[in-house]
Amino acid sequence: MLGFPLMSIYLDNAATSFPKPDSVYNAVDLALREIGVGPGRGGYRRGMAATRLVFEAREEVAALFGIADSSRVVFTHSATESLNLALFGLLRPGDHVITTTVEHNSLARPLHLLGRQGVAVTRVEADRHGFVTAAQVAAALRPKTRLVALAHCSNVTGAIQPIGEIAAIARRAGALLLVDAAQSAGMIPIDAPALGIDLLAAPGHKGLLGPQGTGVLYLAEGVELTPLMVGGTGSFSSELDQPAAMPERFESGTLNTPGIAGLKAGVEFVRKIGVGQIRDREQLLVSRLLAGLAEIPAVTVHGPAGDEPRGGVVSITVAGIDPQTVGFRLDNDFDISVRVGLHCAPDAHRTIGTYPGGTIRISPGYFNADHDVDALLAALAQIARSS
Repeated sequence: MLGFPLMSIYLDNAATSFPKPDSVYNAVDLALREIGVGPGRGGYRRGMAATRLVFEAREEVAALFGIADSSRVVFTHSATESLNLALFGLLRPGDHVITTTVEHNSLARPLHLLGRQGVAVTRVEADRHGFVTAAQVAAALRPKTRLVALAHCSNVTGAIQPIGEIAAIARRAGALLLVDAAQSAGMIPIDAPALGIDLLAAPGHKGLLGPQGTGVLYLAEGVELTPLMVGGTGSFSSELDQPAAMPERFESGTLNTPGIAGLKAGVEFVRKIGVGQIRDREQLLVSRLLAGLAEIPAVTVHGPAGDEPRGGVVSITVAGIDPQTVGFRLDNDFDISVRVGLHCAPDAHRTIGTYPGGTIRISPGYFNADHDVDALLAALAQIARSS
């Protein structure tokens, strides 16, 4: 045993959701102990069980996002891999892409590299609360705009972007829309086809409640990408060319079957509870948190105002105290886990005015209780008084 305090409070679900449903732990264990092999690598019963498990997981993910054809769901090892596959698989020198100034490095860094390789990149300036508008995207369009790429919900401010409106703008211009759903998948209802999303990237280990090392990329019908990696797929083995069939085209190598088993269980849990109910629960916790923070004079909340759309992320600073110090004290003195710093999104902090020190990010999840928020508020009040 690692000896973590039994009463410790975890409020960093924006990084990785914890704890997971028991069904997730059990599914990973079962896949390792009882199945033990990879999918598509054998016609014997264990191999077929692995293949069936992966297919069922794909069906669950597709159903969650309103996707009719589950073969359009590709399994990756992270949202970062999904975003890289979408960007490098689609964009070529001379293409133009629109993004924003509040993106996570998982999107910002690949676009920066593509910019050095001849892809034109326009970064729409978000406001101090972290929002961009469809009108700003429309104003940034060019004849060679191939893609609009942005996060659905900010991992720094929690701001929720108007994805449906932006999708309509992109579609009228003949551009595709890539959505980074790292902070919304499983926490905010998403019907990808209905919203007009052409590419959707999501991690398995956050709101989908699966293990680390899992991710998904949805490609709408007609979206063609060049694979980032080619090799064994367990099918079409007689050809040296990478298969054109989905999803094998983008799933070279043995899949993370235990991780996908856990992801399947996580998505099943999300669908059983209902994304709407999960969102309602997290919004109640966030509202309780914001109300309590307003009673601590030294605390500044960065991000959406009270009537603006917000996900499950709250970023704050405490006057006169470095965020690193606040985070250390919360962990060391009160057994409360939050994340501090730049959150892999330095441009977002530049945009909202918290660079270079960053913020203290609080992200409650479905399994947090009201008393977890109350304990955090009491601890923050005590720390603020000591400054």
